[in-house]
Amino acid sequence: MTLTIVLFFASAGAIYLACEFFVNGVEWLGRRLNLTATATGTVLAAFGTALPESAVTFVAVVLGRTAQDRDLGVGAAVGGPLVLSTIAYGVVGVALLANHRHLPRATSKVAIDQRRLSRDQGWFLAIFACTVVLGLVSFAIKPWLAFVFVLAYGFYVRHELRGGHTAPEEEELDRLKLRPRTAEPSLVWALAQTVGALAVIAFASRVFVSQLEHLGTALGMAPHIVALLLSPVATELPETLNALIWVRQGKERLALSNISGSMMIQATIPSALGVYFTPWRFDGPLLAAGVVSILAVIALWTLFRRGAMTGRALACVGLLYLVFAAYVIGHFFH
Repeated sequence: MTLTIVLFFASAGAIYLACEFFVNGVEWLGRRLNLTATATGTVLAAFGTALPESAVTFVAVVLGRTAQDRDLGVGAAVGGPLVLSTIAYGVVGVALLANHRHLPRATSKVAIDQRRLSRDQGWFLAIFACTVVLGLVSFAIKPWLAFVFVLAYGFYVRHELRGGHTAPEEEELDRLKLRPRTAEPSLVWALAQTVGALAVIAFASRVFVSQLEHLGTALGMAPHIVALLLSPVATELPETLNALIWVRQGKERLALSNISGSMMIQATIPSALGVYFTPWRFDGPLLAAGVVSILAVIALWTLFRRGAMTGRALACVGLLYLVFAAYVIGHFFH
């Protein structure tokens, strides 16, 4: 147990430090590739941090030998969007409120293009709703619809790379951590730092998830409750920490774009793998996860569309995860 606790905190610390290097590196990578701040968050940062979770789903549903392995992969594909749409946004809201002395706007409207973020939520809502519906039905060509999700993500990336504007306050970048004496680091150094940090995040995340599962079991929690409630939170920790770091730096655009971009990946690529390689049928807890995610995104879409999103509202959306947690606990202990 002592070793588990030590590894738990050590891996959490390693993830946070690696995220510091990652967000710094990916900003410079976006600069060197002439990407806008929004595209840097929704495409580069989101793809990098979602890659480990997508790999977990791939291994579970493609290489898994048992039905339980495939079920875990489906749970990861559905649990990721749930955590991002509730906890990740909620953490950003709490961070904005906690930094209100440095960011006076935090308790008023979030100072970004909210209508653009509402479009991202609309994209996610349409795609994720389809994945939930597919989890309730069975028909012959169902597996082939997986390619539609892949195409949808490709179209989204194309749209993001063509649009967006960089806010003036986001033009100033901290010096690349690997080259602190160089004012304008090269693409190679920016790429090296980003990839290196991502490798550490992937390794430390696997250790963190493993130790969290051990702790849950040691505390008497049933394995399926750990898998549904704790594991998704752990696997989405990098996205959440990235957003936290960017909010601390006053870069809400990057923080929120990173989460929305990660949500799009989670709603398409892991779901496509699940639809193609598994029956993709939802039980009660999976359906509950899908419904709560949809409710959270509807709330986000409405507030962003009205331009009325605040740090307090984001924090409140995060509370929807407690609704799901209450349902899961009640379901398995009924």
